[in-house]
Amino acid sequence: MVNPTGKSASTLDRSFWKLFSASAAVNCADGISKTSLPLLAASLTGNPVLISSLTAFAFLPWLLFGLPGGALVDRLDRRRVMLSANIMRAVLLIVLVLLTVAGDISIPLLYVIAFALGLCQVVYDSAVRAILPQVIDRQNLDKANSWLTVEETVGSSFVGPPGGAALFSWSRVVPFVGGAIGFALAALLVLAVPGRFRAERTAPTTLRADIREGVSWLWRHPVLRELTIFSGLIAGFMAMATSLIVLYALNTLHLSSWLYGLLFIPMGIGGIAGSAMVGPLVSRLGRPRAINVAVAIAPVMCVLLGTVPNLWAAGVSFFGIAVGITMWNVLSMSLRQAMIPPELLGRVLSAHRVVLWGGIPLGALIGGTVADLTSVPTAFLVSGLAQLAVVVMMCRLVNRSRQLIVDSYKS
Repeated sequence: MVNPTGKSASTLDRSFWKLFSASAAVNCADGISKTSLPLLAASLTGNPVLISSLTAFAFLPWLLFGLPGGALVDRLDRRRVMLSANIMRAVLLIVLVLLTVAGDISIPLLYVIAFALGLCQVVYDSAVRAILPQVIDRQNLDKANSWLTVEETVGSSFVGPPGGAALFSWSRVVPFVGGAIGFALAALLVLAVPGRFRAERTAPTTLRADIREGVSWLWRHPVLRELTIFSGLIAGFMAMATSLIVLYALNTLHLSSWLYGLLFIPMGIGGIAGSAMVGPLVSRLGRPRAINVAVAIAPVMCVLLGTVPNLWAAGVSFFGIAVGITMWNVLSMSLRQAMIPPELLGRVLSAHRVVLWGGIPLGALIGGTVADLTSVPTAFLVSGLAQLAVVVMMCRLVNRSRQLIVDSYKS
């Protein structure tokens, strides 16, 4: 395979590492803002439903705009899409800073900001994963996705959350200034990736036709259709817990806002460990069995969080959740990238994410309601048990599709 710069893509070359650097800046900025937004919301209200609704609004754009966003990624230069999304996110955080300084911030305004940031994430995430097979060859997808997952973990766990929480405990606006700087830096780094990254097309089509083609391809695929449905169910049930992490930390574990940020460090360690384990696990167990192991870890940890609500168990559980989610993200993303034709990647990946993340708003609202009626740990317990029920169906799918999964990496 030859990338758009005309260089061999048999190794992870300079183009990949420039993309890697841009993505690292994005994830640091994203980690800061996604930690500081719930803290800002918690400073305005302690209602679990209102807090979990912030997650709902952040992921609602995937349900509403995921399909056209992916279709646009397949029609436009993917690098320019990433550039525009990062600039817009920087502008949104500056607006949030100005509103906070003026004393005009409120829960409804936080919902608007979260929704707009989520909309930018729709187009950025669709573009960054669709551009990857244009930069490297198929055999290096696991390696490249592992590296991207490592930097995502470092940015979203080690750098962003602790830094954002520490800055928030000092000033409510400083973390958002830092996030804006991070997104602006990412925009500059994207410009350093050379080449043209528009998908090749044999004939002009309409946006509606592009969306229909991507959805139809996914629906007809014997493995990815069910994989998408089960992944969406797991993500929705997981959101019952993750949307309440800030209340779990502040009210159940009785941590300060600064220590809340440090709670993400075990997740960072787990993310790096999970990424490092993917290669050896695939070599030892084979890809299908490795997928089964990865998808089962996080649900078990959610059950532990719900049944043993103390700081030490939380550290172990967050570590385990990150291990499982990271392994699953690397393996499932590589599988989709290997199975989906390059010219359909943006559309099909977005269709997958519409299902995957489209259920998160509903899951977050259900989690908030369960916590309001019972307790936050109970919401974690229900979340984990529901995920485990879906994991059983997921493993059956992987086992009966074993040969097709293995063959996808041979071409």
